[in-house]
This record gives sequence, structure tokens and C-alpha cells, in this order.
Amino acid sequence: MTSRPPTAPKSSAERLRALRNILAIETANGFANKAVSGGLDGFLRTLLHDADADPAIRWLAEHGMLSVGYGELDAGLRERWARETERLLATSGEAPARPAPRRASRAAAPPPTPPPTPPPPPTLDAPVLRLKSVTRTHVSKLAKMGVETVRDLVFLFPNRHLDYSQRRTVAQVRPGEDQTIVVSLWEARQVQMGRGGRLRATEAVVGDETGNLRVIWFGQPWLAQTLLRAMAKASRSGKGNAQLVLSGRVVVFNGRTQMESPEWEPLDDPDAADLVHTGRLVPVYPSTEGLPARTIRRIVREALETASVDGSLRIEDTLPDGLRERLGLIGLAEAVAQAHYPDSVETKETARIRLAFDELLVLQLAVAAKRGGRQKAAGIPLPPMPEPVRAFLGSLPFALTKGQQTALAEAMDDIAAAERPMSRLLQGDVGAGKTVVALALLLTAVAAGHQGALMAPTEVLAEQHFLNLRLMLAGLEEPSQGAGWFSVRLPGHPSPITIALLTGSTRAAARRELRQRIADGQLDILVGTHALIQQDVELPNLALAVVDEQHRFGVLQRAALRDKGGDGEKGGAEDRREPHLLLMSATPIPRTLALTLYGDLDISTIPELPAGRKEIQTRFVPSARAEDAERFLVDQAKAGRQSFVVCPLIDESEAVLARAATVEYDRLRETTLAGLAVGLLHGRLPLAEKQAVMDRFRSGELDVLVTTPVIEVGIDVPNATVMLIEGADRFGLAQLHQLRGRVGRGEHQSYCLLLSEAVSEEARERLDVLVGTNDGFAIAEADLRLRGPGDFFGTRQSGLPSLHMATLDDRDLLASARDEARTLLAADPGLSAHPQLAEAVAHYATAVTDDVA
Repeated sequence: MTSRPPTAPKSSAERLRALRNILAIETANGFANKAVSGGLDGFLRTLLHDADADPAIRWLAEHGMLSVGYGELDAGLRERWARETERLLATSGEAPARPAPRRASRAAAPPPTPPPTPPPPPTLDAPVLRLKSVTRTHVSKLAKMGVETVRDLVFLFPNRHLDYSQRRTVAQVRPGEDQTIVVSLWEARQVQMGRGGRLRATEAVVGDETGNLRVIWFGQPWLAQTLLRAMAKASRSGKGNAQLVLSGRVVVFNGRTQMESPEWEPLDDPDAADLVHTGRLVPVYPSTEGLPARTIRRIVREALETASVDGSLRIEDTLPDGLRERLGLIGLAEAVAQAHYPDSVETKETARIRLAFDELLVLQLAVAAKRGGRQKAAGIPLPPMPEPVRAFLGSLPFALTKGQQTALAEAMDDIAAAERPMSRLLQGDVGAGKTVVALALLLTAVAAGHQGALMAPTEVLAEQHFLNLRLMLAGLEEPSQGAGWFSVRLPGHPSPITIALLTGSTRAAARRELRQRIADGQLDILVGTHALIQQDVELPNLALAVVDEQHRFGVLQRAALRDKGGDGEKGGAEDRREPHLLLMSATPIPRTLALTLYGDLDISTIPELPAGRKEIQTRFVPSARAEDAERFLVDQAKAGRQSFVVCPLIDESEAVLARAATVEYDRLRETTLAGLAVGLLHGRLPLAEKQAVMDRFRSGELDVLVTTPVIEVGIDVPNATVMLIEGADRFGLAQLHQLRGRVGRGEHQSYCLLLSEAVSEEARERLDVLVGTNDGFAIAEADLRLRGPGDFFGTRQSGLPSLHMATLDDRDLLASARDEARTLLAADPGLSAHPQLAEAVAHYATAVTDDVA
């Protein structure tokens, strides 16, 4: 929504207040130049006209901030301008004030007030706002990154480093390479470039004893004033010319060598070792919108300096000296310092190894402590492959793949044993058939006279599972059904088997009916969300719990579901028999990571897809060719095929630049897809209406289904051959792979078209992975590399700590961490002799996956 500040604020205070409001609105709207009606430049011209009215406004004008040509900048440069303006507003009190006219004084001036005592430096646990370089605007943005204290900043390690360590003279610079030069600043000025001079920039001439070089900073005209002040300061101090360090890439433009938009910083001592942005291995930190790389780098640098005494970090080492020396690891303080600003590539890797070992050791200690502290109960024995399950498998219109057969056999062996309850992770690619295996196990529990439960993380996924179970059992369905439940009769089972759905949206009357059915012993399998673990839901005879997308649940939530059932409640803990637990994941977990996180958890993998399926062809489609992609849907419909069109939103939003399903549904029916049967599906539709739409699509009555990601799982339409995803850059890699898996389930060639209007470098890298492979495990490995283990599963409740420094290749380091964890716990089970390690383990304890809890 466009906000309009006062057109002509009457006072300078009002003008500055309006400017700050405008900056906040622009930040919230992604710097779309909509905060002021007609654009921001008119308001800036008003400020520039009255620059003499207020020192702060004059301060901005002197820095070139009011003549920037905001409307001509792209979003990234607008953001840099806004951050620089905020910084100058915050420091405007330091602007040199113009002398006030002197008045005759009748009385002697009072003695000067002594300066206040400076506050003590912030501690490691102090909030980030205590740092001079952090503004209130920065606080909320840092919080999004999980950074709230100085300590968090100290341990916010770079994703990578730019190698600006190669210093050269001007005569030695080479086009196309990153390099650093130390030069004198000869000239600096604002220039206008491009057609009609619409693009403003800063141009400088720099040089050393070997020659001169032109430098251009596009879209940063205010930088000229900063450089001119540096020249004036150097001249006043008698040092001659201002010295700069420039790091970046040199290009040849119109036959002339120049450096474009380099990192820069002033230099008083050419041999200084405290460079931040240039002249060394320069850290590139995780970022968030509104925090440019230079800003984060400056904030982290101040945190490191604050945490240091005499140049050394004040960090207590968590590892015993003997262990560290035995493994040849450097100290923690040195490792942290070198991880941020390494002296060389070699010291950077030495630091990473030390920090990676710490992460893996703490992780192994936390997993071992939780597993060892729990008294394992016995399992509920369930006879494997009873007659009702064989009848169900025989009724399917397809044969199980070898992978499905192996996974089912492994799980059946688990549930037949009484020594301990099954704790198994079942993973497989999209469309591999995990749900069939899970339903066979649930029916096994029911055949033995027990209950089963299937918990999904969202209502959409729970509903899709309920509808999918109904579809798989369609040939056996009983006429009896109600709101959110149905019954089937299986050969060999004496009574109908009832399956019901329970979510947070289940109406009170339906919930009461389900509770009564549970109490009467008439409910056999309950499908639902977190509602399954609420106190008013009883599953006293639960023998098998299935958790889908298990990484999206916390440890306590999984444990609560398991605690719903089991035998022997009236006896002691030693008499209790716990339900079996099957965890399902369509996000394949690389084996190294699985072993790291799950320890002795049993893992089954369905490696292949059903026979006869063709590889899906995936293409990236720029917005300019969107209409071609839509016409392709028409061609497919004429050939008798069906298509999905997935949009990231239900309704149109001004805050998010993404196409909405309802809007696309109307547009497509009236334009490109006019004449085709188009349906609409989204999460707000009632369950019965969703089922009706899907039945129409499945039967072939609809040619195209416009939908939100509600079709991410559980949809199997062999005739659907095209998945067109709008705003593909807004989806994660795993979700895109899930959506793609909705097609390619029949004999015909299938396609996935990824549409996007504006793609960042990071998003394009994600999309390129999807275009390059259909292998879910390869995609999982790539996703893990791109995002790191801490973000791999998309939620802090995943049970995964943030492994910033350890990688999948650290197998030897992982083995060492396991061995050392066993040794430490054997000698000191409570880690009482190692308080720093105990504290680190406690910090991770609530985040470490313990699937045997």
C-alpha cells in the first residue's frame, strides 16, 4: 500500500521524521519506490532545497544523499542508499555545525562540565544493540538470523571468503581477476551515465608509482563526497594524498582498463593488518534483507574486537587440554579468530577442522546422553503379514517394487520382535511408494486388535494422506461413512476397519463423534496433525505410530504421540510396552548425515521408482516466455493429457510479488486456456470440495488444475504430464522436487516448467540443480551443500543443530568425535569434570534428534 507523508512538512524536525518513516516503508516494501506518491525523488528535492534549515539535512546534502536519483537505481542500490542515509542520520550529531553569531556576555562563562565516564565494554552475553555499529533497525534483522548477543556474532561464521589477498601495483593488474591495489586518491566526483544521464555514479582516479587507474562505482553518487572528505582530511593532516585499498575485478571498457564497484577502505598504514573489506581473505557472512555484506562484516568485526583483550579473544576453551593436544587441534580462541579473518587458506582450514570437531563432539555427546539416560521399554509384538494385509496388497493394481518389498520385510521383522519397539526411518524419493508400506504396517496393528495413527505436520498433508488411504482402499470401502471417516472390510478381519481424520479444523460435533468411536473401540486408524497429541484425544490401544515428514516435528511431539498408547500402564515402567514408531521422509537424508544424527536408528530406503516411468524433463522458463509455456498446456490437453499450474499464494498480496492461484485461475480461463476445463484447488476449500475437485481431475474431467502447493504429496494422476510452477524461485529445492513428483507417474513423457520473474543468484543455483537431475538423493546432497545441515530441514524443531563448519566429507573427524564422546562419558557420565562441554551439550540437548525417545 502506498503511503504518503506530508507533501511539505513545516519544520525540519517533521521533514526528518517523514524521511525516517519513508525509509522504514521502503525497507518493508522491498525498496519499490512506493513510499511516496510519485516516487521519492520529489521529496528529496524538497529536502535539498531547504538544506540550510537543519544541520542534519545539510549533512545529508553534503554527502550527496539528496541528489541520488532514487528512481533510477535498482533495488540493491536503493537498499545501500537507504542504509547509508540511516547511518548518516544516526551520526548527524557529529556534523560540523556552522558557528552561531557571538553575543556579548555580561557574566563569566560557567566552568565546562567534565565528560561522562564511558560505559564498560559489552560482555559476550550483552545484546547486540550495545555495539556502536548496531542500530535498532539492525536488531530485528539480526534476530531473523538467530543473532541476539555479542556471542552470537562471534560465532556467526562466514559462508565463504573472497580472496583479495593478491596485492598488485597498478601496472600489474589483470582484467578478469580479483586483486587488491594500494593507491593514492587523485580525484573523485559524481558523474551521470547511461542514456540521458539517468544513472548517477562516483568516478575516481587513483594511482601509484607505476601508473594511474580509473575507478567507477555505479549507482553510488554519495561515495564521491566521502572520498572528497578523505582527500581534504589527508591534506589538512599534512600526509599528502589520501591512501585507499581497493579490492575487486578489473575490466576493459572501450579499450580502457578500469576497476568497477570494488570494495574499498581508507588506509593510514600501508602495512596495516586490520583491513576489514579488502586486501586479505575477506569474509562473506550469511545475510538477510536489509543488511548489506559490508554492514554485517563491520558489525561482526566490532563484536570480535569487543570480545578481545590485547588482540586475543576472551573465549574459554571447551575441550580438555589433553584431548586437544592428542588430536593436534588448535585452541578455540585462535580457531574462531582465524575462521573470520584467516591469515591464509591453510590457517582457515586448520580453524575449520577445530570448530567442526567441536560441533560433531557436542552432537555425539548430546545424542548419547539422551539415548543412555532413557530406560528402553519392550515393544508390542505384532504377527507379521497377517491375512488382511495380504488381501490389501493383493487388491492393489500394481506390484510392490523390490525396494518396497525390502522395506516392508525389514519393518515386519521389527514389529514381530518384543525385545524393543521399532524405531525405523523409512526414506524414499517422491513417488517411491512409502505410504503403501506404512498402510500395510498400520493394518498389521489393526489385524492384531490394536490401533494405529498417522501424524502429518500440516492439515493439508494430513487431509491428503486421509484421501490417499481412502483411494488405496477404494475397492474395499464399506457403504458406511461420515464426516471425516470411512470404513473398509478386509478378508480375514472379523469387523469393518474404520479410518478417521482429526485436525485442528475438525468441528466440535465431529470431534465428539470421533472421541465416542475411540471410546467404543470402533476407531482403528486415526490420521491427523498435532491434534492427535492433545490431551482430549485418547488412543489407549495404540500399537503403531507413523510420523510423516518427521523432520518437521520436535522430539517431544513424536514422544507425545508414542505415549498415547502401549501396554502395561498399570504396572511399573519395567512392564510398559511401547508402540512402534515409523518415521517417513521424502527428503532423502545423505547416509553420512543420517549416521551422524540418528546413530542406531534403523534406516530403510526405497531407492527406485515403480517400473515404466520416464524421466521428467525439467526446464527453466523466464517470464518473457511464460505465454509459450501456457500454450504448451493447450497442446498437451489436445493430446489428451492433463497439467498442474502451481502458485505460491491463494490470494493476491501487495506485500509479496507472487502470482496467486485465484487470480491465475481467472486469468487463464479468460485468456490462454480459454476453451479448456480448468479447476481450482487450495487449502481453504472444505475437505469435501477438495475431494470433489481432485476426483474430477483424476477422472479426466478437468484438463488443467490451478492450485497452491496443497498437491505436494499424495496425488497420483498417471495422465498428468505437465507441472508448471509459477514463482519457482519462492520454493525450496525439496518442495520443488516434491511438486515435480506429482507428474511422471504414467507411460507418457512428463515435463516440469519452472517460471520466475526475478531470480537471484542463489535461487538460480537452486533451480539449476533441479533442471540437472531427477535423483532425489543427489538433490538432497545439493540442498545440504547449499543450505547446510542446520537449515536442511527448514525448521529448528527438526532435531538438527546448526552444523556450520562440519561437512559430509568429515568422516574421519566424525569417527574421532564418536570415539572421544564414548571415552568422555565412560569416565565422566555427567560431564561434571568438563563444565564447558556440559554447558554446550545442554545448549544443544533440546535440538538434537532422538528418535528413540
